[in-house]
Amino acid sequence: MKKEWKGLKSIGMEKKTHWDEKGKRIEYRYYISSLKPEAETFQRAVRGHWSVESMDWHLDVTFREDANRTIDKQAAQKLNIIRKWSLSILKMIEISKPGLSMRKKRFVIGLRSIRYLEKVLSF
Repeated sequence: MKKEWKGLKSIGMEKKTHWDEKGKRIEYRYYISSLKPEAETFQRAVRGHWSVESMDWHLDVTFREDANRTIDKQAAQKLNIIRKWSLSILKMIEISKPGLSMRKKRFVIGLRSIRYLEKVLSF
C-alpha cells in the first residue's frame, strides 16, 4: 500500500463556508500532495489550483471553450490566449448593472460593441 503513494509528503484539508438560499453551508476539501507539510505552501498550492479551475470554468461558461473543435494545435492555442485576454477585459469593464456574469457581459457588449469599444481600448 505504501509504495502506491510514493512521493506522498502531506495530506491537507481546506474548510470553506458558503452561504446559499438554504443558509450556511460548510464544505471540506481534502488534498494529498508531494509538497512539504507546511501550511503556507499548502495554502498557496490550493489557491493556485482553484484560480486555475475558476478560469477554466469561466472560459467554458463564457466562451464555451470545451465545445471548441479547432483541429489545428497552434490555432487552438491562439484562440485560448484570445479568450483569456477577453476574459480579463470582461472582468475589468463595468456595465450599467453591477454584478453581471461574464456571459451576460459578453452578450451586452456584443449588442452594443461600438459603445464599449472605447472602454476596452482604454485599458
